[in-house]
Amino acid sequence: MRLHKPIMGNTLMFWPCAWGLTMAGYAIGTPIHDLAVQLFAFGISSTLLHSAACVLNDICDIDFDRQVERTRTRPLPSGVVTALEAWILLLVLMVPTIAMLFLTNQTAALFALMGIFPFHALYPLMKRWTYWPQAWLGFAMNWGYPVAWFAVTDNVPVHVVCAFFFGTVCWTIVYDTIYACQDREDDVHAGVKSTALLFGAYVRPILIGFTLAFLALLLAAGHANHQGVPYFVLSCGGAALHFAWQFATWTPDVPADGGRKFNANGLTGLIIWSGMLLDYWLMQSAAA
Repeated sequence: MRLHKPIMGNTLMFWPCAWGLTMAGYAIGTPIHDLAVQLFAFGISSTLLHSAACVLNDICDIDFDRQVERTRTRPLPSGVVTALEAWILLLVLMVPTIAMLFLTNQTAALFALMGIFPFHALYPLMKRWTYWPQAWLGFAMNWGYPVAWFAVTDNVPVHVVCAFFFGTVCWTIVYDTIYACQDREDDVHAGVKSTALLFGAYVRPILIGFTLAFLALLLAAGHANHQGVPYFVLSCGGAALHFAWQFATWTPDVPADGGRKFNANGLTGLIIWSGMLLDYWLMQSAAA
């Protein structure tokens, strides 16, 4: 479930939800109380869904995890938990996850179901089928962004949502490729495919390219949504500086550093949200 490591996915799945809610709130003038309630609800649902996705991933990857040094001590490959117990836990997690869908409107619920299947449900198989599982994971991890928009308004600006969403897919490719670099040697022997193996010696410049695409799409989405100065200075500028630090200090051949840089992207999400939130607060203050 990874609840003992909240940055390891839980917050990374929550941030796109928070970004979508806050940008939508800025666009339509959502009251502060309503935004707070929405953030809380999406925080609970994203944590439940990510926990369920981790359990499913571990069930599917038992044989892989036994061959990788970093993962062989996890509950399933180590034998601490049986496969049956894991399936029961998955069911227990999915019941409240599905129940949360009844708290939103039909369109948002249908979009949320797409996040569960096919995106999260098929992700564990992608590392067997393609060297681009990180791209598929990008759709799964960030699907909460369009869901958040549909949850709060019927008038969804498709150009804003598409630009920002595809930017977040680039972001996931960056942080999860960095994460996958920890296991490159073991993954080759286990038969696990990843962009870390695909990019090889060119992993740094390629990921810098994806980062620039992410930042460019953030700028485009912000411009289309008529965001204010805090968004462009704090969200975009702050994220750019944080990425510059990540790439300047990242050592791909040091596995532990990959984990640290992966975790650092939780702060990236907070930096981006801080600019959005200040933008939203200033808009609310001006309207009061």
